[in-house]
Parts: sequence; C-alpha cells; structure tokens
Amino acid sequence: MSTNIVWHQHKITRAERAHNKNQKPCLLWFTGLSGSGKSTIANALDVALHERGYHTFLLDGDNVRHGLNKDLGFSDADRVENIRRIGEVSKLFTDAGLIVLSAFISPFTSDRRMVRNLFPAGEFIEVFMDTPLETCEQRDPKGLYEKARAGQIKHFTGIDSPYESPERPEVRLDTSIMGVEQCIDHLIGYLLQRGLIFDNGKTP
Repeated sequence: MSTNIVWHQHKITRAERAHNKNQKPCLLWFTGLSGSGKSTIANALDVALHERGYHTFLLDGDNVRHGLNKDLGFSDADRVENIRRIGEVSKLFTDAGLIVLSAFISPFTSDRRMVRNLFPAGEFIEVFMDTPLETCEQRDPKGLYEKARAGQIKHFTGIDSPYESPERPEVRLDTSIMGVEQCIDHLIGYLLQRGLIFDNGKTP
C-alpha cells in the first residue's frame, strides 16, 4: 500500500446513517454448496426486508464476477481475493447503514474468518446453507455438478475441492427440509431477536 494514502473520517457516523433507516447495519453471509439455496434464500430475504421498509443490498457471487471481480479466475489465490474484495465492499455498505446480504460458496473457514474480522462483534452473521450434497446435486440448476463429475470442470467445490462447513454459524438452514417461507421466517426472527431490525421498522 502507498504511504501517502490516509483514511478520512466521515462527519456522519455509520450509527447515524443506520438510525435514519430504523435498523442496525449487519452482513448476512450465506455460505454453502452450489445448489444449496444461497441465492434463492438471500433474494427472498432481500424482498421480505424491503417490503417491511428496511434498507438492504444483495451481493451475489455470479453478479459480482461480471463486474467488480471479472478479472479473477478460480485459482486458490483468486478465490481468496474474490472473498476479500466482497468483504471490503460489504463493509462499505454497512458503513452506509445498510443490511447487506451476500451469497457466495466461500468454502474455506479462513476466508470466512477474514471477512468476519472486518466487522464489529455481532455484525457478521454466518448463514450456513446446510443442504446435503445429494440434494444440491439433484437440483444442479446450472448443470455444474454433471460437468464436474464428467471432468469438464476441475476443482469444483463438493466434488474434487473441499467445502469446510462452519462449526458455529449464527444461523443454519437446510433447504432439503425447509421451504423458502420457513427459512425467511427463521431469519427475520433472528434479526428481530438480535435487535438488528425492529417490529414494523420502528426503533423502540
């Protein structure tokens, strides 16, 4: 990093920005295998929170690789850098007082810990999509598992590249036995319980 770069403090704090939105900033980090329901549930939660009057932003793995991270491949180093950039962007959004939802496989514990360490205690919420590999492979919405099994895709998470399951996620969901509405109810309940959102979008 250049030595002539200085961090500039904002005159409006993140707490003040969040107060105007009647919420507290946080990052919900959806992690799990391809096909586990990350994007589906993250999108559904985004809609549910928006309908309740909350201010959110959703970062999806595929979308980000079309723009911000289009220069990155899928080597180990590029995967780490992909997650690092997403973490930094997510932090900027939470500094704006937003509730951020991210949907990335993020298979390695060290990468998820790296992002967690960017946030104050309680603001990083790890949502583990604990859907069995068999279910994910049956769904195979992009046909990726079939290609990985055929050897057309190398280092595919869950097939020939490991997924390190979170040991103590804040939220655990299994979309093989839970429907979308049940998952959203669980997540909304968690956010209410933690005081990150408030009934009817109003602070107490």
